[in-house]
Amino acid sequence: MKKFYKDVTLAAADGDNAAALLLDGRTVKTPGRNALALPTEPLGEAVADEWRAQGTEIIPETMPMTRLVNTAIDGVRGNEQTVADDIETFAGTDLLCYRADGPDGLVALQGEAWDPPLRWAEKHFGGPFHLAEGVIHVEQPEETMAGVRASLSGLGPFELTALHIMTSLMGSALLALAVAEGEMVPDEAWDAAHVDEDWQILQWGEDKEASERRARRKEDFDTAARMLALVRSEP
Repeated sequence: MKKFYKDVTLAAADGDNAAALLLDGRTVKTPGRNALALPTEPLGEAVADEWRAQGTEIIPETMPMTRLVNTAIDGVRGNEQTVADDIETFAGTDLLCYRADGPDGLVALQGEAWDPPLRWAEKHFGGPFHLAEGVIHVEQPEETMAGVRASLSGLGPFELTALHIMTSLMGSALLALAVAEGEMVPDEAWDAAHVDEDWQILQWGEDKEASERRARRKEDFDTAARMLALVRSEP
């Protein structure tokens, strides 16, 4: 699409939102024909910067934050409970709870990377998480899952969008929630989620295509983590 605007600004928004994106003074619409309005000014500025950076053509691939907020507005708003339930389901079968039974080096690396966030989660959510070896399903205590459920209750569409993407990309709701609560920084959580993959690379070498896929997933993860931080930042 040819660039059709000159000025990118933010204006006060109605309701729970702090800023609406304007192009040449006109409110921008999402693909779902909703106003592109953001809950915080820092998030609004991040989206506005993507529009300001466009050249003679608008290239959606260079606007990951815009795509993400569109998802929150068009897809998650009004469906918050469904998305929260899905994150809770991830927590019930979380990566951190499924450990290898060998070799010893991998077992040690998993313990080093996963035990600290798991201990934090048990304290934060008010109950234990049961561990299993391999892929055999283990049921988590209801008291623990109730704590996870309570932590997701009342979150807005932008927070839930970011958390769901982070959870899906890592296979761990607990790592995503640890980032959300400031217990871990995003890169630390990402590395923890890839202990198994990094072990395999150490043993067998790195596949170029797999490495490229991981890099693209990391970009999506970083965008989601940044959106979560911007939603929770003060003006």
